[in-house]
Amino acid sequence: MRLAVVLFNLGGPDGPKAVRPFLANLFSDPAIIGLPAIVRLPLAQLIAARRAKTAQANYDKMGGASPLLAETRAQAAALQARLSGDGVEAEVFIAMRYWKPFAQETAAAVAAFAPDEIVLLPLYPQYSTTTTASSLEEWAKAYKGPGRARAICCYPTAGGLARANAEAIAETWAAAGSPAAVRLLFSAHGLPQKVVDGGDPYRAQIEATAAATAALLPQFADWRVCFQSRVGPMKWLTPDTESEIRGAAQDGKGVLICPIAFVSEHVETLVELDIDYAHAAEAAGCAPYLRSPTASVREAFITDLAAAALGALGRASGAAPYGDWRCPKTLGKCGMRAAA
Repeated sequence: MRLAVVLFNLGGPDGPKAVRPFLANLFSDPAIIGLPAIVRLPLAQLIAARRAKTAQANYDKMGGASPLLAETRAQAAALQARLSGDGVEAEVFIAMRYWKPFAQETAAAVAAFAPDEIVLLPLYPQYSTTTTASSLEEWAKAYKGPGRARAICCYPTAGGLARANAEAIAETWAAAGSPAAVRLLFSAHGLPQKVVDGGDPYRAQIEATAAATAALLPQFADWRVCFQSRVGPMKWLTPDTESEIRGAAQDGKGVLICPIAFVSEHVETLVELDIDYAHAAEAAGCAPYLRSPTASVREAFITDLAAAALGALGRASGAAPYGDWRCPKTLGKCGMRAAA
């Protein structure tokens, strides 16, 4: 059996010249700015022009480019090694949403591989219309080759993901001397409140991932979910991470931040969490300020991804979660129901 697994992620600029077009691609997505194209596309160019200098300064702090593609390639290699064998010829591909390799390029490579089976596996553990749905829709437009396709819409309570996060948290805590007065903050990329109010399951799934991880860490009875990376003037999900850092300081505690929505290091972890919020913590008198690494290529996480891919082969085409999570019926933008 020839199995193609396509890993989806947002992508990131691979050099200074890519920053502005990357931002333009991001804000051109109707899942991000829900306006007619005649308004959205010029607006995206305007936003990209205004934000390019600040964004470039952030990427300069990481050597001038995003590390996300290299991180994703490492995950793809680890997953491919886990999948191959026992009559399976597996190849893992990468499709980025807003920068190279784009879905169109990856679709051509998958078609040339001529798979019997295709598993679409977003590296967003928690489903959102702004991430997973956008990536899968773009893939559906791009791919015209052979193979029966199935999608993993989400895996917020997958055991391996929770273990990978818990291991990273415990190791970070131990390396700091196991300080007692520390609040655990599960920080996720935020969304406009109106997106969640419209039935997007993202917040519910973030909270489920945090609870599954915290259940493995009895030493952290004091934990909270918060949101980072706000953009623009509209109301976003609360509480925000910086406010929670200041609140911990007022309570006489430090913080240990787990980037609960991210499985790879990139600008939101290496700059926003490690630099910007570290400065905010210092200014607020919040100490210690600790940050656990992402799941990356931890064995528990890669094992989960392999199980998700192979498990999907036994079901009909469409999208379904991996693990025991099912969205409440009140969340009308559920990925599984949207694909039905």
